[in-house]
This record gives sequence, structure tokens and C-alpha cells, in this order.
Amino acid sequence: MAPYCVLAARLRHALNSGIRRYHVAPVLCQRAKVAMSHFEPNDHINYEKLEKNINIVRKRLDRPLTLSEKIVYGHLDDPAKQEIERGKTYLRLRPDRVAMQDATAQMAMLQFISSGLPKVAVPSTIHCDHLIEAQSGGENDLRRAKDINKEVYNFLATAGAKYGVGFWKPGSGIIHQIILENYSYPGVMLIGTDSHTPNGGGLGGICIGVGGADAVDVMAGIPWELKCPKVIGVKLTGKLSGWSSPKDVILKVAGILTVKGGTGAIIEYHGPGVDSISCTGMATICNMGAEIGATTSIFPYNERMKKYLGKTGRADIAALADEFKQHLVPDSGCHYDQVIEINLSELKPHINGPFTPDLAHPVSDIGAVAEKEGWPLDIRVGLIGSCTNSSYEDMGRSVAVAKQALAHGLKCKSKFTVTPGSEQIRATIERDGYAKILRDLGGLVLANACGPCIGQWDRKDIKKGEKNTIVTSYNRNFTGRNDANPETHAFVTSPEIVTALSIAGTLKFNPETDYLTGADGKKFKLEAPDADELPKMEFDPGQDTYQYPPKDGSGQHVDVSPTSQRLQLLEPFDKWDGKDLEDMLILIKVKGKCTTDHISAAGPWLKFRGHLDNISNNLLIGAINIENGKANSVRNALTQEFGPVPDTARYYKKMGVKWAVVGDENYGEGSSREHAALEPRHLGGRVIITKSFARIHETNLKKQGLLPLTFADPADYNKIHPVDKLSIVGLADFAPGKPLKCIIKHPNGSQETIMLNHTFNKSQIEWFQAGSALNRMKELQQKSS
Repeated sequence: MAPYCVLAARLRHALNSGIRRYHVAPVLCQRAKVAMSHFEPNDHINYEKLEKNINIVRKRLDRPLTLSEKIVYGHLDDPAKQEIERGKTYLRLRPDRVAMQDATAQMAMLQFISSGLPKVAVPSTIHCDHLIEAQSGGENDLRRAKDINKEVYNFLATAGAKYGVGFWKPGSGIIHQIILENYSYPGVMLIGTDSHTPNGGGLGGICIGVGGADAVDVMAGIPWELKCPKVIGVKLTGKLSGWSSPKDVILKVAGILTVKGGTGAIIEYHGPGVDSISCTGMATICNMGAEIGATTSIFPYNERMKKYLGKTGRADIAALADEFKQHLVPDSGCHYDQVIEINLSELKPHINGPFTPDLAHPVSDIGAVAEKEGWPLDIRVGLIGSCTNSSYEDMGRSVAVAKQALAHGLKCKSKFTVTPGSEQIRATIERDGYAKILRDLGGLVLANACGPCIGQWDRKDIKKGEKNTIVTSYNRNFTGRNDANPETHAFVTSPEIVTALSIAGTLKFNPETDYLTGADGKKFKLEAPDADELPKMEFDPGQDTYQYPPKDGSGQHVDVSPTSQRLQLLEPFDKWDGKDLEDMLILIKVKGKCTTDHISAAGPWLKFRGHLDNISNNLLIGAINIENGKANSVRNALTQEFGPVPDTARYYKKMGVKWAVVGDENYGEGSSREHAALEPRHLGGRVIITKSFARIHETNLKKQGLLPLTFADPADYNKIHPVDKLSIVGLADFAPGKPLKCIIKHPNGSQETIMLNHTFNKSQIEWFQAGSALNRMKELQQKSS
């Protein structure tokens, strides 16, 4: 259907060229109201406001805008007065919606309950995907999860009903796949309590991973703050073909930028090569942008997105996006802070790892590299699916490989698992025969959930400490991430490469050049896979797993038992006493990489995500103590005995002693989990001093009233010893851009002073002074009432 204004213009022309002239009602030029999703028919896409804000900002800046600038600045709370400088100023934004996965939603909803507000201010959803452990297969694992997590699911369902939040039940699928299928659209600004929220950039949205406290701001109707991002442009030329896939684009970019190269920036893909990538392929690339520290990633609106919107029942959104397309692509001549160019025609299949997602290797080289490094060559398990690679096209390309092996009488030499991204994907691949083929190859189809990708894997084929290799189509492969075994060498690649390597059973196999031996003894070579990006028929929606919030949830009761071991109502953190932080002990000086998995482990600890005191028993248990090179073993400065990190922190808290953590580069890399900030605050921590922070974690620390500070001179990291005492001086004059002093007191009585930087703005300083961002919100509410 042609847009309304086009119809009106044509009607005017026809009438004006005739003898009689008729008045065309202005209402014909009003665009049709299009719902943001099928589940929220009364919440409409507001491209007019986006357009208005963009025009205001463009006039002010007087320059072409990148796509990400258009969408970010198009959501400014005050576009006429907002100070805008990439990498420096803090923007006050009005996101369109919020999405929360069940592990982080617990703490987010507990904080929202503490706010005292009756209902969320923007469309919001909860997705049950993190608490389902992979054991024996989808149906059994889902049934077991519903039983084990009944208390948590009931809390989330009733809290959603009371506060106006949509609830996706366990078995629905992974949050990011459901967002892509139902909620993301070109030009949307969505924040989600999961680091891989940028997946929605595959549909042209600015989708940003945050902690629960940030989500509470948006749900409370408060402008959300984000440091104005820089923009890194990735120009794609050429065309993907053969064994190369969208996953290889981001694996290549990760190798170029490293795990912190995107920090403080949005990665914006552009160029003629974009059109050779499917919509779900673009989502894969954006999803794994979290692994390079990027604020988010985005692709410009194009025909591939339009096709996906139509296939997922949102042709009306595509029609509206067509009308506003000039705002959904970058301006000609726009400026990027950095430009990377990748020729897709020359891009080779990649595999990244182990232990870090930025250690990039061409698949053709990995066997030789593994032999040289002493990494196990035999692949114990191949795992496909996850929020990164579980689309219909992904499954189809794996099936294309599987069919060839089966035709020659082969099955996987490695164990092989399949994780559908959503109930819709599961139902569709079952209907179209994909699931059967993958089972015939030896695959075990798991529940529509995160599973092994986040450590929810009851792995039985190895013992802890046993050195082994796995290959996955996941996004993250930190030490112990998938199975809690620090000796598991996890490699990340595309689903089709995982499938090929699982059939061969070794890292030394290169499907582009090497041969397999069929059951008949004859050698054959796998052909490059090809598959439909979308099903020929409509998607099969599968089971109905969505719970609408009632129009009035005020009578809904939300139950949190005071004796529960999994849920705990929150108590406000103590307010700053107005004094400098003097003579703090050092809980731990961390050596090397310290991700949020090191600070607050996942896996079996996920069951305590709604109980702050219980989950605090995992505080920093994975971090390496520089004093002894061990994990979860630190010196108690009061007793001189070595013990677990959480026990030592609790002892300090009991004795009324404040403490600090000293960290290395990119501290807090990885997941958005705010528990990594809540736990140190709960156990008496006050300051985290590092060489640098990952973006989400730094914000989470600020939200909970902690001081994330960085060395003005990174070499000063070496001046602090675990037995020293630290004092932060100058807090009475704490101001944006003003460094703080740190006095280091050594055991021999000597002391030295170093300078520390921070990125606090005025409102964030108020969070610290109030004790937390939530405390500050309550103060403002009390003043306004």
C-alpha cells in the first residue's frame, strides 16, 4: 500500500488537472499509526518525533550525521539544548522500550519495586531464558527448570502483571531472538539488561545492553544517561560466498579491534557489501559486537530487513520505514572517528579463541596454531545455536553440511548439540525437517534457552580440570564460561564450521580443502553450504508462551518470602558520610583479565540472582590475586590469614572496615550483570581502581554508589601492593573532570600520592553522594511530592 501522503499528492494532482477542484482533507497527509509490536497495539512507532529531533540537531551541528547519530540524537530528551560532543558529553535520552532476561530481571524488578512506582512508563518485557540447564534434551530440561525455578518464575510473572510488564514464559526462547522477531525495528532505541542486546541492530535499531538500575530509570520515565558515543565505521565491500558467513565478519573485526577496541563507540556497518548479508546475519554481527566492548552496533535499513519484517508479520512497519528511510541510513559525507574496511569477497572463514573472543585465526590455520600452542586437537563437543547464531538460515546452512555427511554414511565424531533461538525457530525447523537431519547426524536438540553458552550445562563427558577442546557458534569463550572447567579450550566460529569440524572431530580439518572418508571408504570433500535465509512457508509460531500484563495490575500480589534462599527484597545502601575515604584495605589486587564472570560467576550461581546476600558468596572468586597467583585466595589484612575473597570481604564488613579493589585493563569486560557491582557494594566495598573499565560495568558501579577510578598514569598500578592502605582524598570537592588524589600507605610507614581520574558527571556524583542511583531517585520523588 502506498503511504498516505503519496496517495494524497496523487489525488491532488488528478483533481487539479481536471475542471472541478476538490479539497483534500489534511488528515490524508497524516501517516498511519503503526504499533511497535503485535503485543502492544496501543503503543505506536513515532518516526515523526525522531524526524523532528534529527532536524533540530542537524541544524545545530551543521554537518551530515551517521546513522547511529540520527537514532541516538533522535531520542534526546532535549535536542535543542543538549550538549553534544562525541566521547565527552553525557546525553539524556528517552528510549522506546526495555527488555530483561530472567536472571537480570529479578534484580531489576526488585529495584523497581523499591522505587515505589505503580507501573512502568515504557513498554517492557521479561524473557525466561537463562535459568534452564542443559542436560538430556529440550523437553526434559524445560520440565525440570520449571520445577526448580518455580519460585523465581512466579515472582517474575506476578511482578510483570502488577507493574505492566509483558512476560515470556520459560521455553519461549532467547531474549535477543524474540526481540528480533517481535520488538526491534529500524530506528528503535531499546535498552536491555543483557550485554548482547545489540543483536537488535540487525534490524536497524540502537539496542544497548545495560544493568538493571539503568533499566529502572527508563521504566520509571526518567531520562537515561549515556556518554555520547564515538562512531567507528566498518565499510563492507564485495560479497559473502562459499564457507564465509556473517559470523566471520565480526570474528575478523574482533581480531582487529580486540576486546576493548570498541569501548565508548558504536560500530556502524555500511557500504555496498551490506546488501549481501541477510537480516539475521546482520543481527549475528551486531550481537557479538559486545565482545569488542562497543556500546552497540547497527546496520542501515535495507531490503533484507524489509524482507524479514514481512516474514515476521510486520509488513506495516516496513512500509512506514520505507517512508522515513532517509532517517534510517547514514547521510552522505558523514564522519566516522575510525574506519575499517573489509572486502567480503576476500574474507575467509574464521575461528576465534581459546579463552578470549578476539584471538582470531583463519580456519585454515587453526590446526597448525593449535599444534604449536599445545591446544587439544580432538574436539569433544560441537555446539550450534545460541542468541548469536540460531536463525533459520543458520540452521539451514548446518543442515546443508549435515546432509552431505549423512549421504556418505557419516555422523559426528564429536558430541553435537543444537540450541534453537526461539520457540518459533524450534517449531519451524521441526516442521521443515531440519531438526530431524541434525538429530540423524548425532545432534541433541536442547531447550530454547541460553544453556551452555552461559554456563548452564550439566556436562558429564569430562572431569573438571581435564584439558579439552570444544567449538561453538556462541559469542563468548572466557575461561570456564561454558562448563566451569578452566581447562576447556573454547573456540567460536560459524554454525556450519562447527558442524563440519564436529563431523571431522579435529581442529586440523579445513572444510575448504580437506577430504573426509565416507562409510564406503571413498574420500569426498564437503561443498560450501547454501540455505534459504527465511522459510518458504510462513514461520510456525509454535506454542503460545506470552503472558499479557493486565490493564490494571494494582490488585496483583507479588510474593517474596522472608525465608527464601532465591529472592530477597532490597534494603537501601548507606549514604556517603561526606568525608574522604581513609585507610581502606585492599581486598584484592587483580592480575590480568577480570571479566564479570570472574567478578560474579554464572552457571550454578544463576539461581541466586534474586538474592543479593547469597549471590555475594561468589564475589571475585574467579579473579587472580597478584600476591599469590591464585583464585579465591586473599590475605586478610586484620588476621594475616589467607582465605576466600567473599569471606574476607564479609569479615571486613563485620569489623566496619572499608575496602577497595585494584584491577588491570578493561576491568568488568563481558556480561551486563550488575551483580558484579551490587556484590562489592553489599559487602562493604567503596572503590574500584583500575587501568581501564568496560563501559557497562563502570556505569553499574556508579549506579550502586561505588567509585570506579582509573590511574592517571597506568604505570601507577605497580606502585600499589596488596598489603598497602589507600585513602581517596578530595571527595568534598568532587566535581566532573576534576582528578582525585590517592594516598598509598605502605606497611613500613612510607607513603606516596598518585592521581586518579574518573568520568562522573554532575548527576552521577549525586548518585554517589546519595548512596546509589536508586536512593537518588527516591530523594527526587520525595521532593517533587
